Amino acid sequence: MDYCNSVFASSRRKTREVKVGKVGVGGDNPVRIQSMTTSNTRDIEATIEQAIRLADAGCEIVRVTVQGIKEAESCEAIKNGLLQKGYDIPIVADIHFYPPAAMKVVEFVDKVRINPGNFLDKRALFKTIEYDEASYRSEIEKIREGFSPLVDKCKTFKKSLRIGTNHGSLSDRIMNRYGDTPAGMVESALEFARVARDLNFHDMIFSMKASNPKVMIHAYRLLVAEMNKLGWDYPLHLGVTESGEGEDGRIKSALGIGSLLLDGIGDTIRVSLTEDPWEEIDPCKRLVAWAKSYQGQSALITPIGGFSVSRKIHTKEPLHPQGTVLLTITEEDLLSENFFANIGCSFQFGSIKKGLQTPDMLLLDKKPETQKALENLSLLRKGGVALLSRDPECLCDVRLISEKQLVEPLSEQPYALEITESTDLNFIISKKPLFLLFTPENSPLHESRALYNKLCEGGVSTPFLLGFSYKSNSQDTIIHASSECGALLTDGIGEGLCLFADLPLKERVSLSFGIAQAARLRTVKTEFISCPGCGRTLFELQSVSKRIREKTAHLPGVKIAIMGCIVNGPGEMADADFGYVGSRPGKIDLYVGKQCVEKNIDFAEADERLIDLIKSHGRWVEKEVLNLFSPSAPKAD
Repeated sequence: MDYCNSVFASSRRKTREVKVGKVGVGGDNPVRIQSMTTSNTRDIEATIEQAIRLADAGCEIVRVTVQGIKEAESCEAIKNGLLQKGYDIPIVADIHFYPPAAMKVVEFVDKVRINPGNFLDKRALFKTIEYDEASYRSEIEKIREGFSPLVDKCKTFKKSLRIGTNHGSLSDRIMNRYGDTPAGMVESALEFARVARDLNFHDMIFSMKASNPKVMIHAYRLLVAEMNKLGWDYPLHLGVTESGEGEDGRIKSALGIGSLLLDGIGDTIRVSLTEDPWEEIDPCKRLVAWAKSYQGQSALITPIGGFSVSRKIHTKEPLHPQGTVLLTITEEDLLSENFFANIGCSFQFGSIKKGLQTPDMLLLDKKPETQKALENLSLLRKGGVALLSRDPECLCDVRLISEKQLVEPLSEQPYALEITESTDLNFIISKKPLFLLFTPENSPLHESRALYNKLCEGGVSTPFLLGFSYKSNSQDTIIHASSECGALLTDGIGEGLCLFADLPLKERVSLSFGIAQAARLRTVKTEFISCPGCGRTLFELQSVSKRIREKTAHLPGVKIAIMGCIVNGPGEMADADFGYVGSRPGKIDLYVGKQCVEKNIDFAEADERLIDLIKSHGRWVEKEVLNLFSPSAPKAD
């Protein structure tokens, strides 16, 4: 499957309308907002209460987990209870592993979500299995036999279906033919979609979810490309699974969902956070509003093969080879009491020590006027933090000049070039800047793609950083910056970023490194893959997730998955180094990658056993006790 160039435009992809109850998804409808209850579905009153709270917060479609017949029967009472209270919000049944539950619940809910990786297939064993054409066709025929009854019943009751592929739960059949890849995710959905279409059923919505936003983005693009070839126009449900909590969860979700929405892909969304379900609605609203503001902007170029072309980059210090984080600072920042701690530095043995989340360069617009600020700058430079400045009078490591200043005689000092558009690149590059800081005034997403296109065509190896400005509040800035910068960085467009944002210094640092890590550009901290929880969850997910984070957040480069149950657990371990998975009430299984290595651990012992497991694989380091710099600390010699 090839990427289709037409998906890279900020005009909404035209889809058919699919009704979920009274709510239309796709067509001319706005992007719909979804979430999922975390209550036990058998607890009818608790589930009704959560659905009402979600609806009051602005959720338009609510999903509940349906493990078996009792949960399916509960959905009738949940639906009726909501209607009696004046709420006609559509209810979606989430099905894994048990088709009889789907056949029962379709009578009571508005849509059924099935996972093609486990609706009929057993849980993947991740073993090499040889399928010749005859055996493969036999497997496909089993799908036809097992899935057709549900399709027929959906037609009879006029209910819709979501064919929701999860990267973490592909079948052995798919993985042995396509690998654990976006292409395999797409084919997993198409196997079921072909059956539905043969039965003349078209009330379908697709999803391609993954905990890795980069995998998720590519899977949706591949699906759109394939549907374009086939002439299909089904709506898409967007989401990043197990994105976690807090800022990291919002960055991951905005990077994956927002990147696609800005390109006109997506008809309904869910932001999956390890938080209360209603906390998911606010970032959803912000994403929808942001994407709507982008509609009508023209794509300036048609991307080369879906951005599959890469450039050879010549990176020199102080640029970071994995991706540079440039931070803007002011004299006021330099004089703040916690300045060094806020930019990730510590004070040791009379000097500054850079941390993993210390920016590579600091951009200072003008020379400081106070002696204290100058002393702090000197301390920073001695500690290895490079200084970039527009002011020729400011002592710095790299000068930042504008395109207009290229006509002036240039000194021998290294310089970076700030450009606002992608014109006259031959002349610009002939001046040999250390890097380009690209600060487009309009349409930064499209303008950056245009610049990348020109650099590729010209064989230019000069790095460029994304220098985007945001004037919104902190929550909007997280959404806007993550989606714009993430859409580019995940495609290999840009060698770093500089956020011009009205945020406190510490928040700018955290957001910059958070985007870089979520885009798989640079790893600077422990990465947590944690599910949002649902009625299948076997422990109190939020408190456990918080506790494990506190104990393991100092392990940069280590990926830890925290899963409430085993539905997606084993597969999602593929993107994690270690996994902590609820297996039964009061019991935890531990994983290394996809492999379960310890079973049925008592809940009270599980945290320490996880730490012991990390230690046994040589990935543990003790927390470093750092003396953070403060005004009372001794000065450097």
